[in-house]
Amino acid sequence: MTLPPFPGPVDRPRRLRTSAAMRSLVRERTLRPADLVLPMFVREGATENRPVTSMPGVEQHTMDSLARAATEAVERGVGGVMLFGVPEHKDAVGSGATDPDGILNRALARLRSELGDATVIMADLCLDEFTDHGHCGVLDAEGRVDNDGTLERYREMALAQAEAGAHLLGPSGMMDGQIAAIRDALDANDHPETAIYAYTAKYASAYYGPFREAVDSSLQGDRRSYQQDPANGREALRELELDLAEGADLVMVKPGLPYLDVLQKVAEASPVPVGAYQVSGEYAMIEAAAANGWVDRDRTVLESLLSFRRAGASTVLTYYASEVAGWFRDGLPAHLREFA
Repeated sequence: MTLPPFPGPVDRPRRLRTSAAMRSLVRERTLRPADLVLPMFVREGATENRPVTSMPGVEQHTMDSLARAATEAVERGVGGVMLFGVPEHKDAVGSGATDPDGILNRALARLRSELGDATVIMADLCLDEFTDHGHCGVLDAEGRVDNDGTLERYREMALAQAEAGAHLLGPSGMMDGQIAAIRDALDANDHPETAIYAYTAKYASAYYGPFREAVDSSLQGDRRSYQQDPANGREALRELELDLAEGADLVMVKPGLPYLDVLQKVAEASPVPVGAYQVSGEYAMIEAAAANGWVDRDRTVLESLLSFRRAGASTVLTYYASEVAGWFRDGLPAHLREFA
């Protein structure tokens, strides 16, 4: 059988892909260093940096090296830094979290003193690094996380962090009512300007594994009774509605790549800026695959970050923030310029 000639397609989307200049002209999303936030770990009593073995290139900093690395990141143009403390001593109520001389609060004060308002200094507001049981809150007599008792500790922690100089607080414990409790404490104590970055949809995820090493976690068991079930998407919109009503200034979805569908739904519904956290497990997988020669590391890093922007994130917390900002500052090589 002889077929008549095919006249060709009517629509030809490839016309908009014919050259780098054409692709740049119609590009829908781009990356900027200012979109990126660098999570950083500072270890109490450390005299030298300690590598996080499951996260090549990430370290537990000394106070001095934290200041140097944060300054370098800011000079490269990152949008902010998010601090996590690694204390020498832990107890049942996480006393170090509210101690003005605790490692996290001293680190916040050091960066605010040296960087001022040149960047957004963010503080992780959670008890898990400071408790000997490793949970994000205090426990009741039966060993369960006490939601309302934890809120009182969060209020105290919020004041300690605000007074240390944090511009923005990131409550990550997923306690009911945490945003309202923290906002009330800040406003009642002359800190109305301190912003809250709500971890609106934080899932009980296996992707946090390397982070547990980074903060020397003492966790026994799991956090499924307070972090979200990975099977649920609509629940994130309920959490979003509550966080907004309670006074959240920004909202976040965590982890990132496994929850792009949730990120997109939250971004479409949110009237405030939305962020995503590219968590430790995501970072570790890229590094492991790149070390084995299975992926182009630099392109994979940028493609993963661009996916968050495409899904609706205005801000991305990533351990690549300072490195990627340096690439942009120095000029992306030709094979990466499509990400600019």
